[in-house]
Amino acid sequence: MFKRRKLIQTLAALAAAGVAARAWAQGSGSPLPKVGSSLPLPAVTLLDGRAWNPAAVGGKTLVVYWWASWCPFCAVQSPHIEALWRANRAQGLEVLALSIDSKPEAAANYMKSKGYSFPAGMLSPEVAKVLPKPAGLPVVVVLKVAPDGRSGKVVFTEAGEMFPEDVEGLKKYI
Repeated sequence: MFKRRKLIQTLAALAAAGVAARAWAQGSGSPLPKVGSSLPLPAVTLLDGRAWNPAAVGGKTLVVYWWASWCPFCAVQSPHIEALWRANRAQGLEVLALSIDSKPEAAANYMKSKGYSFPAGMLSPEVAKVLPKPAGLPVVVVLKVAPDGRSGKVVFTEAGEMFPEDVEGLKKYI
């Protein structure tokens, strides 16, 4: 655990210095929404072709997770998002993962190869108008969704890789 934390701190310091930092890591997105603010929720077509309807998550806790198949930090965090969702969906936890991959096939193939089952769609231009990707990757925003499913109140935000215990700790928002 210590070695991993030290590696992440070193990589973060290098990125801050501009060494080997890609545009997605330097913040070419919107600012993180503020805790207490309200975000609208769009309908999303999932990678498997099903429709994700925000009304279906009304009154629940929703983890919105921006990710990419090529992101090394997402590769570490995604198994923990999957475990969180599987362990807590019966208690009212929902996940909506939004891939920023350039091709839906890349995201769908990655999800299939890893055995991930959490709901995932593409961050299409239409979805981005309503839920723009905050700066950084991966990004997690936790919402308490209104009963009608039209919007959610932000209760947690994080840009960058979260430690497994921090992802597991998101269940406290259920």
